[in-house]
Amino acid sequence: MSNDLKKLYSEVIKSHNDAPYHFEKRPQDASVLKAYNPMCGDRFELYINTDQDNIHQLYFHGYGCAVSKASTSVLVKTLEGKTLSAAHSICDDFLRFLDKKELSENQSLNDLFQAFSGVHEFPDRYDCAALSWKLMKDYLLSKKAGHKN
Repeated sequence: MSNDLKKLYSEVIKSHNDAPYHFEKRPQDASVLKAYNPMCGDRFELYINTDQDNIHQLYFHGYGCAVSKASTSVLVKTLEGKTLSAAHSICDDFLRFLDKKELSENQSLNDLFQAFSGVHEFPDRYDCAALSWKLMKDYLLSKKAGHKN
């Protein structure tokens, strides 16, 4: 494996792919979000329990490449327990990072995002890394607008 490929599959990506956080089906009493990338076949379901202001529990299940699975695992671990507003900001920051745009002041999240910096060198992996984050951001926007899921 080249040094570039090693960088893409950093330890964070490897560990979240091998042992993803909250990787189990949990459709009972949850909103189910379906992430699908028809270009490469990545397919995940996210199971989210929220109230008006907070994400209480977040699980996921499905299949995809190491980048998409690890990215979804990081999303689940990072957003669980957050307010809807904070979760939206984190999603926005992650997507801005993937787009090489300026990030917020939250250095601990910015350091975590660096695990996905290989996407900058491998643009065909952008959709893999962004898949679940875009879906979650859309979901959070709909919650903010008052739509029931």
